[in-house]
Amino acid sequence: MTVPASGLSGSPAPRFRVRWRICLFMLGLSLLSYVQQRGLAVASYKMMPELSLSQVQLGWLETAFLIAYASMQLPGGIIGQRLGARVMFVLIGVVAFVSTLTIPLAPLLLTGTALFVVLLGAQFLFGASQGPIFPVASGVFEAWFPPRQWALVQGLSSTGANLGSALVPPVVAWLMLEFDWQRALIWTTVPGFALALWWGWYGRDSPAEHAAVNAAERAELDASSSRPDQRITVHRIWTVLRNRDVLLATFSYLCMNYTFYLLTNWCFLYLVQERHFAILEGGVLASAPPFAAAAGAAVGALLAGPLVARFGLRIGLRIIPVIALPSAGLVLLVAVNVANAYVAVAMLTLCFALIEMTEGSIWAAVMEVARNDTMAATGVLNTGGNIGGIIATPIIAYLSGHHLWEAAFLIGGVFAVTGAATWLLVDPTRRMAPEPVPT
Repeated sequence: MTVPASGLSGSPAPRFRVRWRICLFMLGLSLLSYVQQRGLAVASYKMMPELSLSQVQLGWLETAFLIAYASMQLPGGIIGQRLGARVMFVLIGVVAFVSTLTIPLAPLLLTGTALFVVLLGAQFLFGASQGPIFPVASGVFEAWFPPRQWALVQGLSSTGANLGSALVPPVVAWLMLEFDWQRALIWTTVPGFALALWWGWYGRDSPAEHAAVNAAERAELDASSSRPDQRITVHRIWTVLRNRDVLLATFSYLCMNYTFYLLTNWCFLYLVQERHFAILEGGVLASAPPFAAAAGAAVGALLAGPLVARFGLRIGLRIIPVIALPSAGLVLLVAVNVANAYVAVAMLTLCFALIEMTEGSIWAAVMEVARNDTMAATGVLNTGGNIGGIIATPIIAYLSGHHLWEAAFLIGGVFAVTGAATWLLVDPTRRMAPEPVPT
């Protein structure tokens, strides 16, 4: 039996609207997904000698994850649009839990080449499970929030992801020192699984389906929001794939993500190997850039709305990426060349904050263009972003393995400037014309 939505047509909206509870779920899911994703990068410091893995092999494990992660962005967005976010996030949680448990448990049974192949497969499956998270979350934001708040909630989602990254280095480093890297990875994968199951119980695909949504809150959303169209067709997917503004934003995001993956996946090893910090101190210091990134994403999210209100949608969503990305590239070069190790940490921290300030504007722009096909379009966007990671990972693995960190950081600066220049061509006011959603 369907439970009717609460509230009469004249009843006031609750003080804490249900959509903000939904936003907290998205923030938590993004946070815990990054806890799962980034744990391997820190645990690798112990894994490599114990499992006889080289730094290049570690790079291939990261690459296997990224290939699957990038490959599943668009398909995952399409599947999520078809199934709905409620079912999709539970499916993601189950597959992620199984695949991440394989990493610490496989060495109990396997060694050598067989072990490395299984680790590659587990990383690939894990990447495939994680790929749809942000495109599907974008569909949730489309359905549950008015367009004027899209940049805000997208930025908050990025804040959650970066808080997850910030927690990983100190937590996993401490767990490795107290216990071992296997239990460190096991204990960091359980919360994400539990939250996915909780979402399956509480979450809904739209406000109209949620019993706790007051009629006044539903009216607020019905006046301005859209929702993912589950009837997405091959023709509409092709329309998304050839849309000029989606492709330009995707290329810009690809460029930005070289620097993002440099900071996210390699900061801990850089501080330990090149700046010669101890493991625990390196873990603590490596958490500073992601904490700053979380703050940067929040600041960018808060600024985007007023900028759009002041300068209009097209200019307002451009301002932050065009200013923040070149600034990040400059700061990155300072970080790798400064003599004092603690100043280098400060510069890396500032760089990450500047990079992540752009998230809300970039994702909101693509949502504005795509509307009812937001999950598919942001799947394209994040495919490009993670191709940037795929490009970056083997390059950085090779250069860092030869202690050529300056070259790796220089390339990051070039990519950041290129991303900013490309963003000048993006116009979020040029909306696609999707087929009407049936009522």
